Amino acid sequence: MTGIVFPFPIEPGIDLFEQMRHRTADEFYYFCQENADYKFERDATGNILPLGQTGGETGIHNSELTTDLTIWNRTACLGLAFDSSTGFNLPNGATRSPDVAWVSHDQWNRISPDERKKFPPLCPDFVVELLSESDTLKGTTDKMREYMDNGCRLAWMIDPKTEEVRIYRADGSVSVVHGFDNSLSGEDVLPGFAFNLQLLR
Repeated sequence: MTGIVFPFPIEPGIDLFEQMRHRTADEFYYFCQENADYKFERDATGNILPLGQTGGETGIHNSELTTDLTIWNRTACLGLAFDSSTGFNLPNGATRSPDVAWVSHDQWNRISPDERKKFPPLCPDFVVELLSESDTLKGTTDKMREYMDNGCRLAWMIDPKTEEVRIYRADGSVSVVHGFDNSLSGEDVLPGFAFNLQLLR
């Protein structure tokens, strides 16, 4: 990957991305800001993970999900909705950018104004990961487990190809919805929220 900018001194002879493994959350945030043409996540061991740009169909699907969540949230006023550009510093040290995320006011009010401007140091209460052409089932499943292990209360992994949804809950249960003729419920995390899966066809 060419044109990457490192906003701090680098040591010659040592792999640049290897040096990033030992940088703080703030340094990783500024690294991402200096390289705004790219999108990165970072796993719990510090490995930088470049993310591909979204294709047209995936972008439309992400927009449908984010729009419906935002409309519900404006009425419910229980938290804040975030798009796929937002990074979150999870408790295990990873920085992740779910396709859709929601954070309760209770969580948001516990972090400082400065922390809100960067990658918020928290795990969202609700996340959605929508499998795109570049995603693998194993990689996304591992990511869903990571969200739940770090405090997420409800998560949806949606596969438009197979029209299958895996629903992860805080009690450790996972259920599967087959077919996009169904609707998904926000359950007790997003009371009153429902998403019509037909919008993703």
